[in-house]
Amino acid sequence: MAHCIVTGAAGFVGSHLCEELIARGHRVTGIDAFIPYYPRPLKEGNLAGLRQGERFTFYEADLRSADLRPLLAGADAVFHLAAMAGLLRSWQEFESYMTCNVLATQRLLAAAVEAGVPHLLHISTSSVYGRFATGDETAPLAPISPYGITKLAAEHLCRAYAANHGLPVTILRLFSVYGPRQRPDMGYNIFIRSILNQELITVDGDGTDSRSNTYVSDCVQGLILAFEQPAASSGETFNIGGGEEISVIEVLRMLEELTGQRARITHGPPRPGDQRRTVADIGKARRLLGYAPAAKLVDGLAAQIAWQRSQMERPAP
Repeated sequence: MAHCIVTGAAGFVGSHLCEELIARGHRVTGIDAFIPYYPRPLKEGNLAGLRQGERFTFYEADLRSADLRPLLAGADAVFHLAAMAGLLRSWQEFESYMTCNVLATQRLLAAAVEAGVPHLLHISTSSVYGRFATGDETAPLAPISPYGITKLAAEHLCRAYAANHGLPVTILRLFSVYGPRQRPDMGYNIFIRSILNQELITVDGDGTDSRSNTYVSDCVQGLILAFEQPAASSGETFNIGGGEEISVIEVLRMLEELTGQRARITHGPPRPGDQRRTVADIGKARRLLGYAPAAKLVDGLAAQIAWQRSQMERPAP
């Protein structure tokens, strides 16, 4: 049994990761600052089941200011998921993105070195590739949003601490994760919510932008495989994605079929910094880690629809 630290534990991917680590017999310490990127009650809901277990401990702490070394004491691995996510707000709130994604990462890395953490897994994003994320991990890195720039800076910090202080680091770049608990600002959450409420959906651009989608359980599988195989993953960078690429318009049509309701659509200008196409090349993760995403997009979207319907039916707190 390992002791794992998960930063961003109350978030979408973080909470699923904590649950799976505990299901596999590990002990988990979760850290989250509840930065008001989206409503705190949603994050508290993500933690509700975890808080009932004996092998989960939670600390509310801000990585930018907290004393981190005591929190990392005795850790066998640190999963660093905490970040300001989403590209649109990064144009208006750069200071928050810079401090949460760069400063916080630097402080965590320094604390990990001092605490002698044997493995740090840094969760990055396909946004570091830029407008087209279609190659393998050696593809040029040319982010076109402040969000992507800060996440790439965090990757460089990880490599600097590995090279200069011997910290074993693995970098995992996630591609368009979806499923139950998806953040309310993310595309599929917005689309499903709008269709169910018969609200107008504004498609940014012509709707031909496409994504290689990753169901959250497949994403978590990739992270845990890297954790379980440090000899294969330490010092490496991996793309973690699903296998099905679909355009915005195509996914809206699929959601119409799954919900039995029509989508009301209008078109607006493209968002600055948006990626035109992402296709996760996961050959390296398959080869070195045995990563094999299994979820079908139609099944994953059905699960997310069911979850969002259940949330809509709950009484307001």
